[in-house]
Amino acid sequence: MPLRDHFRPPLDDLTWWEGLHGGWPMVIVQHLVRHLPPGFVAIPKVHRGSVVEVDVAAFGPPSAGAPAPAGGGGVATAWAPARPTLTTEVDFADADEYAVEVYDRRRGRRLVAAVEIVSPSNKDRPATRRAFVSKCAAFLQTGVSVAVVDLVTTRHFNLYRDLLDVIGRPAPAGEVSAVYAAACRLLPAAEPGGRDRLEAWDYPLAVGQPLPELPLWLSAGVSVPLELDASYEVTCRDLQIP
Repeated sequence: MPLRDHFRPPLDDLTWWEGLHGGWPMVIVQHLVRHLPPGFVAIPKVHRGSVVEVDVAAFGPPSAGAPAPAGGGGVATAWAPARPTLTTEVDFADADEYAVEVYDRRRGRRLVAAVEIVSPSNKDRPATRRAFVSKCAAFLQTGVSVAVVDLVTTRHFNLYRDLLDVIGRPAPAGEVSAVYAAACRLLPAAEPGGRDRLEAWDYPLAVGQPLPELPLWLSAGVSVPLELDASYEVTCRDLQIP
């Protein structure tokens, strides 16, 4: 079925791209479970923006009238740190996440594959592009296969090619498409001292054309089909996207 342009009129005036991105991961899961071998489970992940979690908290002094901490009895001496060695503005990535993750429950629920659906916030500035590419590179380095699906027509960056640059693999020659789908896996070196080998399946996308089917690797010898076109069409139908 044909790919729509969800980021420009007339479709952008009728519906929201967030609906597609939020609903598609669950439909992908529903298609994947038909093919997953026993012991594997797929889950959708949808996350808007960043959430800060505090692992170690520092609390202020007691409020007025609160009892002083017990013990000691001496007079506390204020401690002042030295001047900071660096003061600068920072740009933390605050990007959305739309993804599907596949786990092998036989190996302690180990993550084996990830499908990343690119959102506009993943492409809108250098910090978020670096964060997205770094996450994908970290997946590959730990043996997790990765599929990247990018339908964002309004921001002309190709994160798959950026990923190839990060892991030191030259991108194929040819025109760079702003919308694309790619699946990657990293195979360990066959001999000690050898180099790892990247295998990739990448396809430029075009509005009005069907989406490809990608291999999603669960292990070195086991893959399942990632049925992008069928799951995309079901999502559009259920959300009444014309």
